Amino acid sequence: MSAVEHTDSELVARSLAGERDAFSRIVSRYQILICSLAYSRLGNLGQSEDVAQETFITAWKHLRLLREPAKLRSWLCGIVRNRLHKHVQRETREPASYAEPLETLHESPAAEALPCEQTIGREEEAILWRALERMPEQYREPLILFYRHHQSVEQVAVELELTGDAVKQRLSRGRKLLQEEVQAFVEKTLRLTAPGRNFSGAVLAALPLAPSATVGLGLAGKGAAAAKSGFIGVWLAPLAPFLGILAGLVSQWLLVRATSTGRERRRRTLGLLAIFILMPASAVLGEYLVGYCRLRYEWSAPTAYMVRTVFWWGYAVGLSTWLVLQLRKMQAAYQHCEATGEIPSSDLRNLGPGAQIFSVLGLNLTMYAWLISLAYRAQDHATAGIIAVFMLLMDGWCWLRSRAGNLAVARAGITHMTLYGLLILAVLNLRVDVWMATARGVSLAEVHALFPPWIILSLSLALIAWIAIFWTLTKPKPQV
Repeated sequence: MSAVEHTDSELVARSLAGERDAFSRIVSRYQILICSLAYSRLGNLGQSEDVAQETFITAWKHLRLLREPAKLRSWLCGIVRNRLHKHVQRETREPASYAEPLETLHESPAAEALPCEQTIGREEEAILWRALERMPEQYREPLILFYRHHQSVEQVAVELELTGDAVKQRLSRGRKLLQEEVQAFVEKTLRLTAPGRNFSGAVLAALPLAPSATVGLGLAGKGAAAAKSGFIGVWLAPLAPFLGILAGLVSQWLLVRATSTGRERRRRTLGLLAIFILMPASAVLGEYLVGYCRLRYEWSAPTAYMVRTVFWWGYAVGLSTWLVLQLRKMQAAYQHCEATGEIPSSDLRNLGPGAQIFSVLGLNLTMYAWLISLAYRAQDHATAGIIAVFMLLMDGWCWLRSRAGNLAVARAGITHMTLYGLLILAVLNLRVDVWMATARGVSLAEVHALFPPWIILSLSLALIAWIAIFWTLTKPKPQV
């Protein structure tokens, strides 16, 4: 094997080209991390290596679904944690425990030799886990990795995405939790149980012929098709939300320029700040806080999913409340203009034909681009196409309604936002679990085990109920 060090992205690209040696390097690079995470959860060396092998085999089969090869380590960690969750659920339904009592070890028949069993005995393995199992997982994982990585704090920090100081603190706390009479034994046996070349060979022997469950004689043709669509998938799809925001900014700027009063222009400018700066900034900040808290407090995958879902539901409630208020204001303003015969200062008819068309297209692109991008990046091209067609239909309908009078514009805005909200809820309820499974390289059953589909349905119904109630409460009173 060449001594040249390759990046994760290079190894993934070579593996996708069918180079099993490149994937062998991936296994060698991350086998200690994956096996250690599995052992920290299961407490059984044989079972932990079985789960780790399943992790790498799953990764090989679904390697084409990895959209960001530079994040290979995080992707592998996500797969192994899902495998562990499924394994623990299966094991808890059976009376057998992970580690056998010491009293029965001498009576157990010899099992097939694993790499770890060639260096330590069954009694030693049981004692090792008895010393570690009382320790919280946030201290156990760094300790296991520390001794398997030849006492390298820097390597553990990289693997667990922690700072060096955080690793040192957890190692210090972990050592204190160990019983003094077994500490030296644990340090020795952890070094001996690190997976070696035999593990890599076992993974490679179990791999399918190509890194995709559906690849066959048409591999070359599919590769050529992927190359042709590479620009859209790699460059354009991730940029679609930003292009949508840019288009929305330009379209709203055109409307600001078309306003005839300074007061209306200032109101429009504040609206632009809210839509294109405050709203995206609050979403990014919320995602960052959820990610930080997950690392800081060692949340499990189901807990992290639940917190993220609650955050986005609260965000949707706040956003929909603000939109209802804006739609009510627009409705009242157009009703006043209709009654007095005035033309609204920001009416589309103040713009030229080209600016009118771009204003409608730009606003709709802002609303739909992020959803199309999510579907496309999840390789759900059919859903992306349906959303794009729906957007174009809305473009034409909004354009026609904008020429039919003030109240028609107000009603069109209300109807459009209603249809847009229902589209988002429909996509979330019908496709988000499929997108999650694709992103993580797991089955739908595994996603549903972590995140039951009834959660999104219940929150969607609650959101619809809130919007209906708030819309009714803000209904303007008839003037006498």
